[in-house]
Amino acid sequence: MLSFSTPPTASVSLRVLARLLSYPDAEQQRDLPDMEAALQTERCLTPERQAELVALIRHLQSGARLDNEAHYVEVFDRGRATSLHLFEHVHGDSRERGPAMIDLTQTYEKAGLFLAAGEMPDYLPVLLEFASTQPPKEARALLGEMAHIFNAIFQALQQRQSAYASVLGALLELSGERAHAVKLAPEEALDAAWEEPEVFGGCSSKGQAKPGQAQAIHFVKTGATHAGASL
Repeated sequence: MLSFSTPPTASVSLRVLARLLSYPDAEQQRDLPDMEAALQTERCLTPERQAELVALIRHLQSGARLDNEAHYVEVFDRGRATSLHLFEHVHGDSRERGPAMIDLTQTYEKAGLFLAAGEMPDYLPVLLEFASTQPPKEARALLGEMAHIFNAIFQALQQRQSAYASVLGALLELSGERAHAVKLAPEEALDAAWEEPEVFGGCSSKGQAKPGQAQAIHFVKTGATHAGASL
């Protein structure tokens, strides 16, 4: 068992986890064999967790892409408990979310990483891509700051009996934390969560656009520092 003081090198595995949490498009399905091989090579997770991830990869590989896409939308875009936008779990739609997004964007930019237009810095796959560029100690510290959010999503995914819970379990391992039970707030009914106001009632009270939209990861390379290289 790796001790907290000696975090493993997990840069490749973090990129695999980022891809697994991204929308399961044709490109992801094509890369799944390489993703499995990368996990097997780096071996920074416990054998049990690694076996869970391999099972998820093979399930995605054997499943019809349209079915994978529909399942992904059902799991991650149907309520906030499993949202991959981390600040929704902390700030919701409050005013604090904006400054937090700016601070996180500046963290990326100080490392020479710049998001493409329209990308959200708190999208978990983006955060994991960034973490993959950091030294092991710094990467673990960053994941540790988010571990309480990972745990909440992990528990929600377990409640839904989703194989994607293995990805959040892996992130908890890499952060040096153990998954523990949390009290989840009751989820708002889907119709209410995405409800638009009546005609002439103004803008959406929830501030979203619409659910189910894929969000790809696009870092823009500047100088010698870059992220998002292919596995």
